[in-house]
Amino acid sequence: MAGYVKINDRDVKIEGEKNLLEMIQKTGIDMPTFCYHSELSIYGACRLCVVETDKGQIISSCSTPPANGMIIKTHTPRLIQIRKMMLELLLANHDRECTTCSKSGKCKLQELCNKFGIDTIRFAADKQMLPIDRTSVSITRDENKCILCGDCVRTCAEIQGIGAIDFANRSSKTRVMSAFNRGLAETNCINCGQCIAVCPTGALTSPSKVNLIWKKLYDPEVKVVMSIAPAVRVAIGEEFGENPGVVETGRLVAAIKKLGFDQVFDTCYSADLTTWEETTEFLKRFTKKENLPHFTSCCPAWVKACETLYPEKIKNLSTCKSPQAMDASLLVHHYVEEQGIPRDKLFIVSVMPCVAKKFEAARSELSTNGYQDVDAVITTSELAKMIKSAGIVFNELQEESFDIPYGLSTGSAVIYGMTGGVATAVVREATYLLTGLRITDIEMSPVDGFPGLRSALVDLPDGSQVKLAVVSGMGNVRRVLEALDSKQLEYDIVEIMACPGGCVGGGGQPLPNEMKQRNKRMNGLHVADTRQQIRIARDNVLVCELYDKWLKEPNSEVSHQYLHTHYHIRPTETEIPNS
Repeated sequence: MAGYVKINDRDVKIEGEKNLLEMIQKTGIDMPTFCYHSELSIYGACRLCVVETDKGQIISSCSTPPANGMIIKTHTPRLIQIRKMMLELLLANHDRECTTCSKSGKCKLQELCNKFGIDTIRFAADKQMLPIDRTSVSITRDENKCILCGDCVRTCAEIQGIGAIDFANRSSKTRVMSAFNRGLAETNCINCGQCIAVCPTGALTSPSKVNLIWKKLYDPEVKVVMSIAPAVRVAIGEEFGENPGVVETGRLVAAIKKLGFDQVFDTCYSADLTTWEETTEFLKRFTKKENLPHFTSCCPAWVKACETLYPEKIKNLSTCKSPQAMDASLLVHHYVEEQGIPRDKLFIVSVMPCVAKKFEAARSELSTNGYQDVDAVITTSELAKMIKSAGIVFNELQEESFDIPYGLSTGSAVIYGMTGGVATAVVREATYLLTGLRITDIEMSPVDGFPGLRSALVDLPDGSQVKLAVVSGMGNVRRVLEALDSKQLEYDIVEIMACPGGCVGGGGQPLPNEMKQRNKRMNGLHVADTRQQIRIARDNVLVCELYDKWLKEPNSEVSHQYLHTHYHIRPTETEIPNS
C-alpha cells in the first residue's frame, strides 16, 4: 500500500509495514509494548502501544494497519496517562518482590515503570497468591508474576506447535495455565524454554543450582570442573555490554577459573567425539537401509518431543549421547580413573544455552552408580550472574585457554551450536571417510513450503546420493515429520533442533533472545569455525588418542557402552533430579 502516515507531524512513507507500530519504530521511536512480538500473531491486549488520532480516537498501533492520510500522535499527555494507568493496574495484581526475582534488572515491567516514573501504586493489591509450579526440572512457572501478555501461549502454540499452556477462565479470573492446571511436568511440555525467552517478567524462569555449585566450590575436598557448550561463547558477552555474536572464549575461560573451578573443559571436544560416532552410525544405517531417515539426538527438547509425541520415530533416533552427556561420561568413566579421583569428590558442571539440558542431565539413563553423570547444569545467563556476583570485571580479563585433554576441538564442533551445524560436521566427516577429501562447507537450500527447513544432496563415490535436511523450531519440525510420513519429503538424515536457529536461541541465553540476536550469534559461530586451524573432527588428535587408549574405534562395544544410550516412550516428564 502506497501513501503516507503523519506521525508526530512528520510524513512517513508506507513501505509494506503490517501495522502502525512498525511505522512508528521505523522513525526511531521506541514504543512501549508487552504483548507485541514480531514473530507472533497480533494480540493487542496490553494497550501500551496506543496512539491518538487527529480525531481524538485512541487506537492500538500494533493491531491497526497503516492507511494513507492517517494522522497520529504517539506521546500526548492523554497517552502518557493511559500508559501509566495500565502499568499501575498491572502492578496492583503483580507480586512485587522485585529484589528477590531472578528477572530483576531484566524485567520489562520493571523497566517501563522506571521509564514512566511509577513510584506509587494507587490500587490495593487484593489478588490471592497462587502456588508456584516447580514440577519441571527445566521451567518454573510463577503465575503471581504473570501479566497476561500471552507471549508464552502464542510462542508455545505458534512457534513450537506444542500448546502446553493456554488461557483459562474469563475477566478478572483469567489465567495462563496448563490443561486442568497440572504441573508442567505432567503435560506435553518439551522443556525447550522458548516461553522463558519471550516472557517479559519473572513468571517463567529456570530452576537454578547455582547455590549448590558455590557450596561445592568452597569445599576444598571436592574438585569442581566445568564444560562449556559452543553457543555460550557467542552470547555470554551480551551480559557484559558486547554485541551478540562476539566470540568470548578466552575471557570466558578466565572468568570461570577466577570463580574457583579447578579445570575448564570445552564441550566441543565431545562434539568432535559425537561426530565420529554419529557419522559411523549413520553410514551403517545408510548402507543397510535401516531406520532411515536417521534423526540426530543432540537436542534434548527434540528427543523429549519424540518420546512423548512421536514414539514411532524413536527407532530412527541416533543412539549417540549428546555432547554434554558424552563429556560427562568421559569424566565419570575415564577421567576419574586417570586422575585417581573418587567419584564423590568430583563435581561436574555444564554451562549450556538450553534449559532442556537440565532435563537431559536428570535422565535415569545418564547416571552411574547412583550419581547423575552431570551434577549440575546452568545456563549462559546463570553463569553471567555468578561472574557478576563474584565482582569479576569480565571486559578486563586476560584470555586463558581450556584445559587438556578435553580442551582441543575443531571447527566442526563449534558449529554444533546452530542449526545445520551437526549435519555439516557429519558431512565433513563422512566425505573424508569415503573419499579422503577435506571439505568444509555444503550448500543447503531452503525448501519451498517448509519454513525453517533446508536440504542438500551429497554425492558419494559409488554414484549414489545422501539426501540431507536440517530443520529448527518444533512447529517446523511437526510439518516436516508429517511430510515425511506422507512421502511428500524423503531424506536419509535429518538434523533437528527444537529452538529456532538451534542452540544459539536456547531458553537459557541472554535477553533479548529474538532472531536478530540469534542470527548474529550464528554468524559468530561461523567466524569461530573459520578461525580454527582444523575443521574436521577426524583431525582432532586428542580424540584419536582417546580411541587408541580406550574406545578402540567408533561404534565399538566400548563406545556403545559409554557414549550411546537408548530412548523410550514417555507420556510425561517423570524423572526429577536429586536435590
